[in-house]
Amino acid sequence: MRTRVQRLGQKLVPAPIALLELAMSSMLTQAIAVAAELRIADTLADGPLTAEEIAGKVGADPDGVYRLLRLLASNGIFAERRDGRFRLTPMGAALRSDTPGSMRDFAAMMGHPLHWEEWSHLLEAVKTGEPSLPKVRGMGAFEFFAANPEYATKFMTGMGNLSKLETDPILAAYDFSRYGTIVDVAGGGGGLLAGILKRAKKSRGVLFEARAAELGAEELFAEAGVADRATIDAGGLFDPVTPGGDAYLLKHILHDWPEPQAMEILRNVRKAIADDGRLFLFEFVTPQGNKPHPAKLVDVWLMLMVGGRERTEKQYAELLAEADFTLERVVHTASAVSIVVARPS
Repeated sequence: MRTRVQRLGQKLVPAPIALLELAMSSMLTQAIAVAAELRIADTLADGPLTAEEIAGKVGADPDGVYRLLRLLASNGIFAERRDGRFRLTPMGAALRSDTPGSMRDFAAMMGHPLHWEEWSHLLEAVKTGEPSLPKVRGMGAFEFFAANPEYATKFMTGMGNLSKLETDPILAAYDFSRYGTIVDVAGGGGGLLAGILKRAKKSRGVLFEARAAELGAEELFAEAGVADRATIDAGGLFDPVTPGGDAYLLKHILHDWPEPQAMEILRNVRKAIADDGRLFLFEFVTPQGNKPHPAKLVDVWLMLMVGGRERTEKQYAELLAEADFTLERVVHTASAVSIVVARPS
């Protein structure tokens, strides 16, 4: 329904105007990012304010703030009242840093100068079929993150906003309680594993993650009340994986890598998994045809940055088969992420 409404809106104007609006949307992205960086939504959390009052609180020019808010209000992110004060809308509330479902960090990341610079090299990636960023930076994306911690933090916290949005739909779509030991490979701070263990009361979990300590995994497990059933095994993504698990989780991991590295990750899991275990890939599964889906945008982003890709169901079946797994089924969730379930062949 949403897709139909969007396409109807485009058909109601001449095609050049519809294309113009799409082409100019990157400017709106930057405006949203500026509002996020200034924490304007946090400033409005206690009630409506004038642009001058907001500017005084965030340290910006009153006229500049008014013109920014006028643009964002025309797109439903804030609303200007008749008395000249601005208030939050539901979308504006999502820019608050302290609210469930916050998109503040993601919006700020999207406006980072390095992010904009990266997308300016898309033409080269399309022409060569190779990621252009390693050539621009002189190193791979992950090495660049290590050398630029400020940008890495901005990027990872932004992506964390998206990851949190996916946890509840995943938990609603699949019951993991049948698995005794669940191993989350490269599971970051352990948010997904903690959510699973809270529902799967008799299961135990292993977070296989080299950065677990710095990401605060122990604290998160304690807050979730699952610390007595969760352990941490510090290991790198291409290291041998903790053996003997009944279920292995890979969330947005394989899409970062071309086939050779993706195969190495899968084969490490294949060596570790129990004969009757299950592998779960939490990924965007690219639909066929012209149906809009976030996978199609993220796929181009991956091509640009790291040479990875989003895959169709058929491509996942082929990749899994080469690693001695059999695709069992794909479970769609209420979010854009799907659950690809596979068993050892």
